[in-house]
Amino acid sequence: MTQHIALTDRAADGTRKPDAAVVRDALGVGVAVGLSGFAFGVTSAGSGLGLLQTCALSLLVFTGASQFALVGALAAGGNPFTAVAGAFFLGLRNAFYGLRLSQLLALPRAVRPFAAQWVIDETTAVTLAQPTRRAARIGFTVTGLSLYALWNLTTLLGALGAEAIGDTRAWGLDAAGPAVFLALLAPMLKTATERAVAGLAVLLGLGLLPVLPAGVPVLVAALAAPLALVTESWRGGRTGGHAPHDPPGPDGRCAPEGLGGTNGAEEGR
Repeated sequence: MTQHIALTDRAADGTRKPDAAVVRDALGVGVAVGLSGFAFGVTSAGSGLGLLQTCALSLLVFTGASQFALVGALAAGGNPFTAVAGAFFLGLRNAFYGLRLSQLLALPRAVRPFAAQWVIDETTAVTLAQPTRRAARIGFTVTGLSLYALWNLTTLLGALGAEAIGDTRAWGLDAAGPAVFLALLAPMLKTATERAVAGLAVLLGLGLLPVLPAGVPVLVAALAAPLALVTESWRGGRTGGHAPHDPPGPDGRCAPEGLGGTNGAEEGR
């Protein structure tokens, strides 16, 4: 079982990705996304948080979408508990990232608590794109280190310069964080179910934004995933659970999996 879920030190086609190429790609992501920390610093200061509070969020929380959700809800006059709850559930996805990355990276136990701080969208995307465990570890480390350092530096600069910039909405800086998050998420929506979940979440979030308190639409949008999965399960039950590539036999019944047909030929090799 382990050989199917853990990366080896060699790619499936026998080739290796140069370390320099991994570092280059990881730095590209780290620098590009790290600069948007400036927008968070400005937005956070504009929502009423102090310099220390703004910097503490980036140092300790370090998950951009959740940080923007928190300060955005506070700036809109939302209840602090609702704002925190929305940010928490939005950041909960990182726990699921960690389950996958723990298998791919296989880091020593002593290092895992520190590495967990860097388990975010960007490090996950770079790590999963690597063909070997060595490349995955390099990609994760370089992305996490460069992004963490630059994000916190630009957060500080943004918070210090918030007063000079003025209204962040006039500059569109409050949209920088969500735009980066969407840019990372869009290429990962490969199946119809994933696209349906994303689309339904957008409809719920935007549709309820005018009628619910700030921060609550984010929580309601989380219902898109179970709703889409239940719908898919219901549709599968109506079709009898047969896979589309399992044609019926001469008597009109579907052949058991692995007996005859394409499936049987594949399993016999």
